[in-house]
Amino acid sequence: MSAIDTFWEFFAIAVGLLVVLGGLAATFLRGRGGATKELPREQPTRPTGSAPSAPAETSERDDAGSVDTLPAPSEDSTVGDTTVEETLPPATVPDLDRPEAPQTRLQRLRARLSRSNTALGKGLLALLSRGDLDEEAWEDVEDTLLTADLGVEATTELVDSLRTRLKVHGNADEATVRGWLREELLTLVDPSMDRSIASSRVEGRPAVIVVVGVNGTGKTTTVGKLARVLVAEDKDVVLGAADTFRAAAADQLQTWGERVGVPTIRSDREGADPAAVAFDAVKGAAELEADVVLIDTAGRLHNKVGLMDELGKVKRVIEKQSPLDEVLLVLDATTGQNGLRQAEVFSEVVGITGIVLTKLDGTAKGGIVVAVQRRLGVPVKLIGLGEGPDDLAPFDPAGFVDAIIE
Repeated sequence: MSAIDTFWEFFAIAVGLLVVLGGLAATFLRGRGGATKELPREQPTRPTGSAPSAPAETSERDDAGSVDTLPAPSEDSTVGDTTVEETLPPATVPDLDRPEAPQTRLQRLRARLSRSNTALGKGLLALLSRGDLDEEAWEDVEDTLLTADLGVEATTELVDSLRTRLKVHGNADEATVRGWLREELLTLVDPSMDRSIASSRVEGRPAVIVVVGVNGTGKTTTVGKLARVLVAEDKDVVLGAADTFRAAAADQLQTWGERVGVPTIRSDREGADPAAVAFDAVKGAAELEADVVLIDTAGRLHNKVGLMDELGKVKRVIEKQSPLDEVLLVLDATTGQNGLRQAEVFSEVVGITGIVLTKLDGTAKGGIVVAVQRRLGVPVKLIGLGEGPDDLAPFDPAGFVDAIIE
């Protein structure tokens, strides 16, 4: 064999060994997973404070997009029809005022009233207890009563009655005179008048109360305070903001209502038709099945014919849907006899059923109660003796007279 043949023989053996060794190496590497193992996918970044992502095997992700997953129920949660309350925000319950009960506020206001009416009570007692009153003394009695806004007619009646008593019984001590004065004043105030407020449903509909008055008497505030009185009596109340002329009047009324959880029906547009708002308020109260709806109207001067005609329109529009059960006139007690002409005009236009006397604590003229009742033939139903939210109370004739003469 030549050297060349020997070389090729070894070369062939070497190549065969390399092929065998290469095959063994490839088989070994495939058994270990190979050199092309895929790296895991990079997970997306989660914002701080967000819920962790669901595991890949439970996610509904696919090439078309992703579906949000609900957080796992807490240990206290139950599966089934029960709501998982831990995942819901707590309900927000507004803090509502608790209006003072009418009887409680009467006792408090009585003490305040007795301090403000010294001229009518203590002044009269001082004069009548002197005994042997001459004509000059009786003139002083008359002046005291007139100053207290009792009115000429009522003053004459009271003086004549007291003079007769003194003639019959002679001189009397202060306790006796106090008793006489109480009887006579109570007769003038007339406890027989119906002073109840129509605040209960009538034949399946809400009672309708319209509140009227001139500017500056505290009319809107009175409506808000009256709502508190009725809420304290467990009435379902709806407010109607038909004072669309005065800026922020509807906001003011709504604030009063929100304090005691009472809804307010109003227009979103300033200067809207007050009759339309009043109509919507009555309609809304009926839909809510309320006990009573209180409608605030714009303050107006009694000698402005156009404004008074518009108030008459409000009344007529309401009556297309429901009868009016109350028309309350708010009077400022400090105006005294000047308020009586206002009362007469309002009564002619809308038919007043009751009087609300405000600011009675700021005057010694308690006789206006008698004067306005006699002039209109309607009772004083509510009195206001301060600026606090519960400083409005049903008028109690006996309590009023007792507060005056104590």
